[in-house]
Amino acid sequence: MSRWLSALALTLFLATPGLAEEVDATAPSKTLSEEATKQVMAKVVDDFIRPGYRAFAGESAMLTDAMAGLCAAPSQKSYEAAQSAFEHAARSWSRIEIVRVGPVLDAYRFERILFYPDRKGTGLRQVQAVLAGADEGATSPAGLAQKSVAIQGLGALEFVLYGTGKDVLLSEKDSFRCRYGLSIAGNVQRIATELTQLWDEPDGIQEDWKNPGADSAVFRDGHEGVTEALGILVHSAEAARDQRIETFYKGEANNTFPRQALFWRSKLTFTMLAGNLEGIHRLLDTSGFRDLLAPDQQPIVGSIDDLLISLTKLANEMEPDVEVAVADQAQRQKLDVLLKDSRDLILRLSDGLGGGLGLGAGFSFSDGD
Repeated sequence: MSRWLSALALTLFLATPGLAEEVDATAPSKTLSEEATKQVMAKVVDDFIRPGYRAFAGESAMLTDAMAGLCAAPSQKSYEAAQSAFEHAARSWSRIEIVRVGPVLDAYRFERILFYPDRKGTGLRQVQAVLAGADEGATSPAGLAQKSVAIQGLGALEFVLYGTGKDVLLSEKDSFRCRYGLSIAGNVQRIATELTQLWDEPDGIQEDWKNPGADSAVFRDGHEGVTEALGILVHSAEAARDQRIETFYKGEANNTFPRQALFWRSKLTFTMLAGNLEGIHRLLDTSGFRDLLAPDQQPIVGSIDDLLISLTKLANEMEPDVEVAVADQAQRQKLDVLLKDSRDLILRLSDGLGGGLGLGAGFSFSDGD
């Protein structure tokens, strides 16, 4: 699908409070040389994507170990260790989750790691059915990999650790519930390891990303590669708003649905939001996008940095219990700020940074047309 884009008018960007005064967004963008774009793509791969998957693989391995320990010797201590390992693995995933392109989309790896959103409750019903039926086919990573993606990943494991019936994990050695949870952890670890290996292969996808052009199987030139990298930033900001906030809260005048929030049982909803924002910030800073901008346009990146810092701080300060948060007036005001500023973030990335680079990120960009 073509990623060639013409520059779009920056009307929305100019209308964003504070930005028009900082940068002359109508100035011609700095010409993107092939060498400069290759340097950016190399940083995207080597300084963000590969370390991100490597970190997630490490945390998922620790999660598998913690689940094995819980099954072998159930106790309050081993249970809390498994919960802690789950939180670390989930947070690690939230940072690299923003890369919704490449091998993670093959073989449904993305959904197998985290099946969400699940507005119809399909995953919950299937996980409950596995537990009720004690399906032994789900107790090995190989067997689990052949089943529905909805019962394979972190969402399913969250229910195992925090959902109805969890008390058996503290009292029964090698219970079915625990062995199923261990299988999920092993399955996630295997997928994380696959992603790490695929991105670390010198002649594989990293070569195509770092050397856009006639020999690349992915990008025809550096312009197309940088457009994809910008797309990661824009789409992940959209997902942070749409899937981490608006699934359960759309504004003060609307009803709220706290039990549709990601990881509401474990109280990690805002932890995952903060992790997504941290991932966006890290990719923006490590990629070198700033170096592609003309000197008078570089404040664009500074304004995005400031907004990301503010959003992440606010996400980390939220009441962890979503049901409490949506019922509290002060917390709802913070949610309103998160909604407003996350929309602003999308605009600054799409029209601000995209416009400064001579790229457009409007409707057709978002749809990949």
